[in-house]
Amino acid sequence: MALTREELLARHGERYKWLVLLTVMFGSMAAIMSSTIVNVAVPALSREFALGQGSAQWVSASFMLAMTLAMLTTPWLLQRFGMRRTYGGSMLLLLCGGVIGGLSPSYPILLAMRVAEGLACGIVQPIPAIQILRNFERQEQGRAMGLFGFGVVLAPALGPSVGGFLVEHFGWRSIFFIMVPFCVAVLVMAHRLLAASVPESEARPLDWRGLLLAGLAIVGILNGLVRLRTDVPLAAAMILPSLACLVGFIVYQLRAKHPLMNMALFRYPQFAAGSLVAFIYGMGLFGSTYLLPVFMQIGLHYSPSQAGLVLLPAGGVLAVTIWLGARLVDRIPAHVLVSSGVALLALSFALMAFCGPDTAYATLMSWAVVGRIGLGLVLPALSLGAMRGLDRSFITQGSSTINFLRQLGGAIGVALVGIVLEWRLKAHPAGAGAHGLRAFDETFLFIAAISVLAVLAAWRIRAGRVAADTV
Repeated sequence: MALTREELLARHGERYKWLVLLTVMFGSMAAIMSSTIVNVAVPALSREFALGQGSAQWVSASFMLAMTLAMLTTPWLLQRFGMRRTYGGSMLLLLCGGVIGGLSPSYPILLAMRVAEGLACGIVQPIPAIQILRNFERQEQGRAMGLFGFGVVLAPALGPSVGGFLVEHFGWRSIFFIMVPFCVAVLVMAHRLLAASVPESEARPLDWRGLLLAGLAIVGILNGLVRLRTDVPLAAAMILPSLACLVGFIVYQLRAKHPLMNMALFRYPQFAAGSLVAFIYGMGLFGSTYLLPVFMQIGLHYSPSQAGLVLLPAGGVLAVTIWLGARLVDRIPAHVLVSSGVALLALSFALMAFCGPDTAYATLMSWAVVGRIGLGLVLPALSLGAMRGLDRSFITQGSSTINFLRQLGGAIGVALVGIVLEWRLKAHPAGAGAHGLRAFDETFLFIAAISVLAVLAAWRIRAGRVAADTV
Protein backbone atom coordinates (compact mmCIF):
# COMPACT_ATOMS: atom_id res chain seq x y z
CA MET A 1 0.00 0.00 0.00
CA ALA A 2 1.34 3.40 -0.99
CA LEU A 3 2.03 5.74 1.94
CA THR A 4 2.32 9.50 2.09
CA ARG A 5 5.43 11.24 3.38
CA GLU A 6 3.69 11.98 6.70
CA GLU A 7 2.76 8.32 7.18
CA LEU A 8 6.29 7.19 6.35
CA LEU A 9 7.74 9.74 8.75
CA ALA A 10 5.42 8.50 11.51
CA ARG A 11 6.45 4.90 10.83
CA HIS A 12 10.23 5.41 10.72
CA GLY A 13 10.67 8.45 12.93
CA GLU A 14 13.82 10.57 12.88
CA ARG A 15 15.80 8.00 10.89
CA TYR A 16 13.41 8.30 7.93
CA LYS A 17 15.34 11.12 6.26
CA TRP A 18 18.57 9.11 6.46
CA LEU A 19 16.87 6.08 4.92
CA VAL A 20 15.67 8.26 2.05
CA LEU A 21 19.19 9.63 1.65
CA LEU A 22 20.61 6.11 1.42
CA THR A 23 17.96 5.20 -1.16
CA VAL A 24 18.79 8.06 -3.50
CA MET A 25 22.52 7.67 -2.86
CA PHE A 26 22.52 3.98 -3.87
CA GLY A 27 20.39 4.80 -6.90
CA SER A 28 22.74 7.59 -7.96
CA MET A 29 25.77 5.35 -7.46
CA ALA A 30 24.19 2.72 -9.70
CA ALA A 31 23.40 5.36 -12.31
CA ILE A 32 26.90 6.84 -12.27
CA MET A 33 28.58 3.46 -12.36
CA SER A 34 26.51 2.51 -15.38
CA SER A 35 27.87 5.57 -17.16
CA THR A 36 31.56 4.89 -16.42
CA ILE A 37 31.79 1.11 -16.20
CA VAL A 38 31.35 0.60 -19.94
CA ASN A 39 34.28 2.82 -20.98
CA VAL A 40 36.86 0.21 -20.04
CA ALA A 41 35.06 -2.32 -22.27
CA VAL A 42 35.21 -0.21 -25.45
CA PRO A 43 38.15 -2.17 -26.95
CA ALA A 44 36.37 -5.47 -26.22
CA LEU A 45 33.14 -4.18 -27.77
CA SER A 46 35.08 -2.98 -30.81
CA ARG A 47 36.45 -6.49 -31.33
CA GLU A 48 33.11 -8.20 -30.64
CA PHE A 49 31.10 -6.13 -33.13
CA ALA A 50 33.95 -5.15 -35.52
CA LEU A 51 33.55 -1.46 -34.77
CA GLY A 52 35.74 1.42 -35.86
CA GLN A 53 36.73 4.10 -33.37
CA GLY A 54 33.96 6.41 -34.61
CA SER A 55 31.26 3.77 -33.97
CA ALA A 56 32.72 2.53 -30.69
CA GLN A 57 32.67 5.96 -29.07
CA TRP A 58 28.90 6.09 -29.51
CA VAL A 59 28.64 3.53 -26.70
CA SER A 60 29.54 6.41 -24.37
CA ALA A 61 28.25 9.35 -26.42
CA SER A 62 24.73 7.91 -26.83
CA PHE A 63 24.47 7.43 -23.08
CA MET A 64 25.58 11.01 -22.44
CA LEU A 65 23.16 12.35 -25.03
CA ALA A 66 20.17 10.52 -23.58
CA MET A 67 21.08 11.52 -20.03
CA THR A 68 21.44 15.16 -21.04
CA LEU A 69 18.00 15.37 -22.64
CA ALA A 70 16.28 13.40 -19.87
CA MET A 71 17.46 15.88 -17.23
CA LEU A 72 15.20 18.52 -18.78
CA THR A 73 12.11 16.37 -18.09
CA THR A 74 12.70 15.63 -14.38
CA PRO A 75 10.69 18.60 -12.95
CA TRP A 76 7.69 17.73 -15.11
CA LEU A 77 7.86 14.01 -14.28
CA LEU A 78 7.96 14.75 -10.54
CA GLN A 79 4.93 17.01 -10.80
CA ARG A 80 3.03 14.60 -13.02
CA PHE A 81 3.82 11.24 -11.37
CA GLY A 82 5.29 12.02 -7.95
CA MET A 83 8.61 11.03 -6.42
CA ARG A 84 8.02 7.32 -5.85
CA ARG A 85 6.76 6.46 -9.32
CA THR A 86 9.29 8.68 -11.09
CA TYR A 87 12.27 7.27 -9.19
CA GLY A 88 11.05 3.68 -9.27
CA GLY A 89 10.24 3.87 -12.97
CA SER A 90 13.69 5.25 -13.73
CA MET A 91 15.43 2.48 -11.81
CA LEU A 92 13.25 -0.12 -13.57
CA LEU A 93 14.33 1.33 -16.91
CA LEU A 94 17.97 1.15 -15.79
CA LEU A 95 17.43 -2.48 -14.77
CA CYS A 96 15.94 -3.39 -18.15
CA GLY A 97 18.81 -1.63 -19.92
CA GLY A 98 21.30 -3.71 -17.98
CA VAL A 99 19.60 -7.07 -18.57
CA ILE A 100 18.86 -6.58 -22.28
CA GLY A 101 22.20 -4.84 -22.85
CA GLY A 102 24.03 -7.84 -21.44
CA LEU A 103 22.10 -10.16 -23.75
CA SER A 104 22.49 -7.96 -26.85
CA PRO A 105 23.13 -10.02 -30.00
CA SER A 106 23.98 -6.96 -32.10
CA TYR A 107 25.48 -3.50 -31.81
CA PRO A 108 22.20 -1.59 -32.55
CA ILE A 109 20.43 -3.34 -29.66
CA LEU A 110 23.39 -2.66 -27.37
CA LEU A 111 23.31 1.01 -28.37
CA ALA A 112 19.55 1.20 -27.75
CA MET A 113 20.04 -0.17 -24.24
CA ARG A 114 22.75 2.40 -23.54
CA VAL A 115 20.24 5.07 -24.56
CA ALA A 116 17.66 3.57 -22.18
CA GLU A 117 20.20 3.58 -19.35
CA GLY A 118 21.10 7.18 -20.15
CA LEU A 119 17.45 8.26 -19.99
CA ALA A 120 17.07 6.63 -16.58
CA CYS A 121 20.25 8.21 -15.23
CA GLY A 122 19.31 11.65 -16.50
CA ILE A 123 15.95 11.55 -14.72
CA VAL A 124 17.35 10.49 -11.34
CA GLN A 125 20.35 12.82 -11.30
CA PRO A 126 18.58 15.98 -10.00
CA ILE A 127 16.44 14.07 -7.47
CA PRO A 128 18.90 13.64 -4.55
CA ALA A 129 19.29 17.39 -4.02
CA ILE A 130 15.49 17.74 -3.98
CA GLN A 131 15.16 15.02 -1.33
CA ILE A 132 17.87 16.54 0.84
CA LEU A 133 16.23 19.97 0.72
CA ARG A 134 12.83 18.49 1.55
CA ASN A 135 13.81 16.17 4.38
CA PHE A 136 16.71 17.88 6.19
CA GLU A 137 16.81 21.05 8.22
CA ARG A 138 19.12 23.78 6.97
CA GLN A 139 21.78 23.02 9.60
CA GLU A 140 21.79 19.35 8.54
CA GLN A 141 21.79 19.80 4.79
CA GLY A 142 25.55 20.26 4.51
CA ARG A 143 26.20 17.06 6.47
CA ALA A 144 23.68 15.18 4.35
CA MET A 145 25.09 16.50 1.10
CA GLY A 146 28.61 15.62 2.26
CA LEU A 147 27.61 12.02 2.99
CA PHE A 148 25.78 11.77 -0.30
CA GLY A 149 28.67 13.33 -2.22
CA PHE A 150 31.22 11.01 -0.61
CA GLY A 151 29.30 7.96 -1.80
CA VAL A 152 28.60 9.33 -5.26
CA VAL A 153 32.15 10.44 -6.11
CA LEU A 154 33.43 6.94 -5.38
CA ALA A 155 31.21 5.54 -8.16
CA PRO A 156 33.24 7.00 -11.09
CA ALA A 157 36.39 5.50 -9.55
CA LEU A 158 34.84 2.10 -8.80
CA GLY A 159 33.16 1.86 -12.21
CA PRO A 160 36.28 1.48 -14.39
CA SER A 161 38.03 -0.65 -11.75
CA VAL A 162 35.16 -3.10 -11.36
CA GLY A 163 34.50 -3.00 -15.09
CA GLY A 164 38.10 -3.82 -15.93
CA PHE A 165 38.10 -6.86 -13.63
CA LEU A 166 34.79 -8.11 -15.03
CA VAL A 167 35.78 -7.66 -18.67
CA GLU A 168 39.08 -9.46 -18.15
CA HIS A 169 37.63 -12.45 -16.28
CA PHE A 170 33.97 -12.72 -17.39
CA GLY A 171 33.68 -10.82 -20.68
CA TRP A 172 32.05 -7.52 -21.59
CA ARG A 173 28.47 -8.75 -21.01
CA SER A 174 29.13 -9.00 -17.28
CA ILE A 175 29.45 -5.23 -16.94
CA PHE A 176 25.77 -4.90 -17.80
CA PHE A 177 24.60 -7.68 -15.49
CA ILE A 178 26.54 -6.33 -12.49
CA MET A 179 24.07 -3.43 -12.25
CA VAL A 180 21.07 -5.73 -11.84
CA PRO A 181 21.36 -6.44 -8.07
CA PHE A 182 21.93 -2.73 -7.34
CA CYS A 183 18.83 -1.76 -9.31
CA VAL A 184 16.70 -4.43 -7.63
CA ALA A 185 17.84 -3.28 -4.17
CA VAL A 186 17.06 0.36 -4.96
CA LEU A 187 13.65 -0.59 -6.38
CA VAL A 188 12.76 -2.33 -3.11
CA MET A 189 13.99 0.62 -1.05
CA ALA A 190 12.15 3.14 -3.23
CA HIS A 191 8.92 1.14 -2.98
CA ARG A 192 9.12 1.11 0.82
CA LEU A 193 10.58 4.53 1.58
CA LEU A 194 9.62 7.07 -1.08
CA ALA A 195 6.28 8.84 -0.84
CA ALA A 196 3.78 8.05 -3.59
CA SER A 197 1.67 11.20 -3.40
CA VAL A 198 1.58 13.63 -6.31
CA PRO A 199 1.93 17.33 -5.41
CA GLU A 200 -1.42 19.00 -4.88
CA SER A 201 -0.73 21.82 -7.30
CA GLU A 202 -1.67 21.10 -10.90
CA ALA A 203 1.29 19.86 -12.91
CA ARG A 204 2.42 22.25 -15.61
CA PRO A 205 2.37 20.91 -19.18
CA LEU A 206 5.56 19.43 -20.57
CA ASP A 207 7.29 21.74 -23.03
CA TRP A 208 7.44 19.02 -25.64
CA ARG A 209 8.15 21.48 -28.45
CA GLY A 210 11.22 22.74 -26.65
CA LEU A 211 12.29 19.18 -25.86
CA LEU A 212 11.88 18.17 -29.50
CA LEU A 213 13.91 21.14 -30.74
CA ALA A 214 16.65 20.45 -28.18
CA GLY A 215 16.70 16.76 -29.09
CA LEU A 216 16.92 17.42 -32.83
CA ALA A 217 19.68 19.97 -32.30
CA ILE A 218 21.83 17.79 -30.04
CA VAL A 219 21.37 14.54 -31.97
CA GLY A 220 22.06 16.27 -35.28
CA ILE A 221 25.17 18.05 -34.03
CA LEU A 222 26.66 14.91 -32.48
CA ASN A 223 25.90 12.81 -35.56
CA GLY A 224 27.36 15.51 -37.77
CA LEU A 225 30.54 15.60 -35.71
CA VAL A 226 30.94 11.84 -36.00
CA ARG A 227 30.47 12.01 -39.79
CA LEU A 228 32.89 14.91 -40.16
CA ARG A 229 35.94 12.72 -40.72
CA THR A 230 34.39 10.40 -43.31
CA ASP A 231 31.85 12.50 -45.22
CA VAL A 232 32.13 16.29 -44.90
CA PRO A 233 29.10 17.15 -47.10
CA LEU A 234 26.88 14.76 -45.12
CA ALA A 235 28.24 16.16 -41.85
CA ALA A 236 27.44 19.69 -42.98
CA ALA A 237 23.96 18.57 -44.01
CA MET A 238 23.44 17.33 -40.45
CA ILE A 239 25.11 20.13 -38.50
CA LEU A 240 23.64 23.17 -40.26
CA PRO A 241 19.95 22.23 -39.77
CA SER A 242 20.79 21.21 -36.20
CA LEU A 243 22.24 24.63 -35.49
CA ALA A 244 19.00 26.10 -36.87
CA CYS A 245 17.08 23.90 -34.41
CA LEU A 246 19.32 25.15 -31.60
CA VAL A 247 18.55 28.76 -32.50
CA GLY A 248 14.86 27.84 -32.70
CA PHE A 249 15.05 26.26 -29.23
CA ILE A 250 16.54 29.44 -27.73
CA VAL A 251 13.97 31.67 -29.42
CA TYR A 252 11.11 29.41 -28.35
CA GLN A 253 12.34 29.29 -24.74
CA LEU A 254 12.29 33.08 -24.65
CA ARG A 255 8.57 33.03 -25.54
CA ALA A 256 7.31 29.81 -23.91
CA LYS A 257 4.99 30.10 -20.91
CA HIS A 258 6.55 27.05 -19.19
CA PRO A 259 10.05 26.78 -20.71
CA LEU A 260 12.40 23.89 -20.12
CA MET A 261 15.20 26.42 -19.64
CA ASN A 262 14.60 29.97 -18.40
CA MET A 263 16.78 32.20 -20.56
CA ALA A 264 16.59 35.03 -18.03
CA LEU A 265 19.23 33.12 -16.06
CA PHE A 266 21.88 34.13 -18.57
CA ARG A 267 21.36 37.82 -17.83
CA TYR A 268 23.32 37.23 -14.65
CA PRO A 269 27.00 37.60 -15.69
CA GLN A 270 28.36 35.18 -13.09
CA PHE A 271 25.79 32.54 -14.02
CA ALA A 272 26.53 32.93 -17.73
CA ALA A 273 30.26 32.51 -17.02
CA GLY A 274 29.62 29.54 -14.74
CA SER A 275 27.48 27.89 -17.42
CA LEU A 276 30.28 28.29 -19.95
CA VAL A 277 32.77 26.77 -17.50
CA ALA A 278 30.40 23.85 -16.79
CA PHE A 279 30.04 23.17 -20.51
CA ILE A 280 33.77 23.33 -21.29
CA TYR A 281 35.02 21.37 -18.31
CA GLY A 282 32.29 18.79 -18.94
CA MET A 283 33.83 18.32 -22.39
CA GLY A 284 37.27 17.79 -20.92
CA LEU A 285 36.24 15.64 -17.99
CA PHE A 286 33.96 13.18 -19.77
CA GLY A 287 36.15 13.13 -22.86
CA SER A 288 39.13 12.12 -20.73
CA THR A 289 37.09 9.51 -18.84
CA TYR A 290 36.38 7.89 -22.20
CA LEU A 291 39.95 8.27 -23.50
CA LEU A 292 41.99 7.09 -20.52
CA PRO A 293 40.87 3.40 -20.41
CA VAL A 294 41.24 3.15 -24.20
CA PHE A 295 44.73 4.70 -23.98
CA MET A 296 45.77 2.31 -21.22
CA GLN A 297 44.71 -0.78 -23.19
CA ILE A 298 45.45 0.10 -26.82
CA GLY A 299 48.29 2.58 -26.35
CA LEU A 300 50.10 1.08 -23.34
CA HIS A 301 48.82 -2.53 -23.66
CA TYR A 302 47.60 -2.88 -20.07
CA SER A 303 44.92 -5.42 -19.20
CA PRO A 304 41.32 -4.19 -18.70
CA SER A 305 41.61 -4.60 -14.92
CA GLN A 306 44.82 -2.55 -14.83
CA ALA A 307 43.24 0.10 -17.05
CA GLY A 308 40.31 0.42 -14.65
CA LEU A 309 42.42 0.38 -11.50
CA VAL A 310 44.37 3.49 -12.46
CA LEU A 311 41.44 5.72 -11.38
CA LEU A 312 40.75 3.99 -8.06
CA PRO A 313 43.18 6.00 -5.86
CA ALA A 314 42.09 9.17 -7.64
CA GLY A 315 38.49 8.47 -6.60
CA GLY A 316 39.44 8.35 -2.92
CA VAL A 317 41.42 11.58 -3.26
CA LEU A 318 38.45 13.19 -5.00
CA ALA A 319 36.12 12.35 -2.11
CA VAL A 320 38.48 13.99 0.40
CA THR A 321 39.16 17.00 -1.84
CA ILE A 322 35.46 17.73 -2.30
CA TRP A 323 35.06 17.87 1.48
CA LEU A 324 38.01 20.25 1.77
CA GLY A 325 36.89 22.27 -1.23
CA ALA A 326 33.47 22.85 0.34
CA ARG A 327 35.21 24.36 3.39
CA LEU A 328 37.47 26.56 1.25
CA VAL A 329 34.53 28.09 -0.64
CA ASP A 330 33.72 30.34 2.35
CA ARG A 331 37.34 31.56 2.58
CA ILE A 332 38.55 31.80 -1.01
CA PRO A 333 36.64 33.46 -3.89
CA ALA A 334 34.82 30.91 -6.02
CA HIS A 335 36.42 32.07 -9.27
CA VAL A 336 39.89 31.46 -7.80
CA LEU A 337 39.00 27.92 -6.73
CA VAL A 338 37.33 27.07 -10.03
CA SER A 339 40.22 28.50 -12.09
CA SER A 340 42.78 26.63 -9.99
CA GLY A 341 40.82 23.37 -10.18
CA VAL A 342 40.35 23.49 -13.95
CA ALA A 343 44.04 24.36 -14.35
CA LEU A 344 44.94 21.19 -12.44
CA LEU A 345 42.63 19.21 -14.73
CA ALA A 346 44.40 20.67 -17.77
CA LEU A 347 47.79 19.86 -16.22
CA SER A 348 46.72 16.25 -15.60
CA PHE A 349 45.72 15.80 -19.25
CA ALA A 350 48.94 17.42 -20.47
CA LEU A 351 51.04 15.13 -18.26
CA MET A 352 49.24 12.08 -19.66
CA ALA A 353 50.36 13.18 -23.14
CA PHE A 354 53.96 12.56 -22.16
CA CYS A 355 53.39 9.03 -20.86
CA GLY A 356 54.69 6.07 -22.79
CA PRO A 357 55.47 2.35 -22.48
CA ASP A 358 58.29 3.11 -20.04
CA THR A 359 56.10 5.23 -17.74
CA ALA A 360 55.62 3.64 -14.32
CA TYR A 361 52.09 2.58 -13.42
CA ALA A 362 52.33 4.62 -10.21
CA THR A 363 53.10 7.69 -12.31
CA LEU A 364 49.90 7.20 -14.32
CA MET A 365 47.97 6.96 -11.06
CA SER A 366 49.65 10.16 -9.82
CA TRP A 367 48.69 12.15 -12.91
CA ALA A 368 45.09 10.92 -12.51
CA VAL A 369 45.18 12.08 -8.87
CA VAL A 370 46.27 15.57 -9.97
CA GLY A 371 43.20 15.85 -12.16
CA ARG A 372 40.84 14.62 -9.45
CA ILE A 373 42.24 17.16 -6.97
CA GLY A 374 41.34 19.82 -9.51
CA LEU A 375 37.87 18.35 -9.95
CA GLY A 376 37.36 18.34 -6.18
CA LEU A 377 38.07 22.08 -6.11
CA VAL A 378 35.76 22.79 -9.05
CA LEU A 379 32.61 20.92 -8.03
CA PRO A 380 31.67 22.76 -4.80
CA ALA A 381 32.84 26.20 -5.96
CA LEU A 382 31.32 26.20 -9.44
CA SER A 383 27.70 25.84 -8.33
CA LEU A 384 28.09 28.42 -5.56
CA GLY A 385 29.94 30.88 -7.76
CA ALA A 386 27.48 30.59 -10.62
CA MET A 387 24.35 30.67 -8.42
CA ARG A 388 25.44 33.49 -6.15
CA GLY A 389 23.37 36.57 -6.88
CA LEU A 390 20.49 34.74 -8.59
CA ASP A 391 16.97 35.66 -7.60
CA ARG A 392 15.65 32.95 -5.25
CA SER A 393 12.93 32.03 -7.74
CA PHE A 394 15.65 31.01 -10.22
CA ILE A 395 17.63 28.72 -7.91
CA THR A 396 15.96 25.44 -8.95
CA GLN A 397 16.11 26.12 -12.69
CA GLY A 398 19.62 27.49 -12.33
CA SER A 399 20.85 24.26 -10.77
CA SER A 400 19.11 22.19 -13.44
CA THR A 401 20.57 24.32 -16.23
CA ILE A 402 24.13 24.07 -14.90
CA ASN A 403 23.84 20.25 -14.74
CA PHE A 404 22.29 20.12 -18.20
CA LEU A 405 25.08 22.17 -19.77
CA ARG A 406 27.77 20.13 -18.03
CA GLN A 407 26.26 16.90 -19.36
CA LEU A 408 25.80 18.42 -22.82
CA GLY A 409 29.46 19.40 -22.80
CA GLY A 410 30.28 15.85 -21.75
CA ALA A 411 28.32 14.33 -24.63
CA ILE A 412 30.01 16.63 -27.15
CA GLY A 413 33.37 16.03 -25.47
CA VAL A 414 33.09 12.25 -25.84
CA ALA A 415 32.16 12.69 -29.51
CA LEU A 416 35.02 15.11 -30.18
CA VAL A 417 37.58 12.93 -28.42
CA GLY A 418 36.50 9.93 -30.49
CA ILE A 419 36.77 12.01 -33.68
CA VAL A 420 40.18 13.46 -32.84
CA LEU A 421 41.54 10.07 -31.75
CA GLU A 422 40.38 8.39 -34.97
CA TRP A 423 41.84 11.24 -37.01
CA ARG A 424 45.22 11.01 -35.28
CA LEU A 425 45.27 7.20 -35.42
CA LYS A 426 44.96 7.47 -39.19
CA ALA A 427 47.81 9.98 -39.21
CA HIS A 428 49.92 7.74 -36.95
CA PRO A 429 49.05 4.12 -37.83
CA ALA A 430 50.30 1.15 -35.86
CA GLY A 431 53.37 0.89 -38.04
CA ALA A 432 54.41 4.48 -37.34
CA GLY A 433 55.97 5.19 -33.98
CA ALA A 434 55.11 3.13 -30.90
CA HIS A 435 51.86 1.57 -32.19
CA GLY A 436 50.25 4.90 -32.84
CA LEU A 437 51.00 6.18 -29.32
CA ARG A 438 51.48 9.69 -30.65
CA ALA A 439 47.79 9.74 -31.60
CA PHE A 440 46.83 9.38 -27.94
CA ASP A 441 49.39 12.00 -26.90
CA GLU A 442 47.92 14.54 -29.30
CA THR A 443 44.37 13.74 -28.18
CA PHE A 444 45.30 14.32 -24.53
CA LEU A 445 46.82 17.66 -25.53
CA PHE A 446 43.56 18.49 -27.30
CA ILE A 447 41.63 17.88 -24.06
CA ALA A 448 44.17 19.96 -22.13
CA ALA A 449 43.66 22.85 -24.55
CA ILE A 450 39.89 22.67 -24.06
CA SER A 451 40.38 22.82 -20.29
CA VAL A 452 42.58 25.91 -20.62
CA LEU A 453 39.62 27.68 -22.22
CA ALA A 454 37.58 26.85 -19.13
CA VAL A 455 40.29 28.46 -16.93
CA LEU A 456 39.86 31.72 -18.83
CA ALA A 457 36.07 31.56 -18.52
CA ALA A 458 36.23 30.64 -14.82
CA TRP A 459 37.99 33.89 -13.97
CA ARG A 460 34.80 35.74 -14.91
CA ILE A 461 32.75 34.01 -12.20
CA ARG A 462 32.53 36.92 -9.82
CA ALA A 463 29.66 38.40 -7.86
CA GLY A 464 28.07 41.13 -9.91
CA ARG A 465 25.01 43.31 -10.07
CA VAL A 466 22.15 42.61 -12.41
CA ALA A 467 19.90 45.22 -13.89
CA ALA A 468 16.49 45.47 -12.30
CA ASP A 469 14.70 44.40 -15.43
CA THR A 470 16.37 41.02 -15.42
CA VAL A 471 14.51 39.73 -12.38
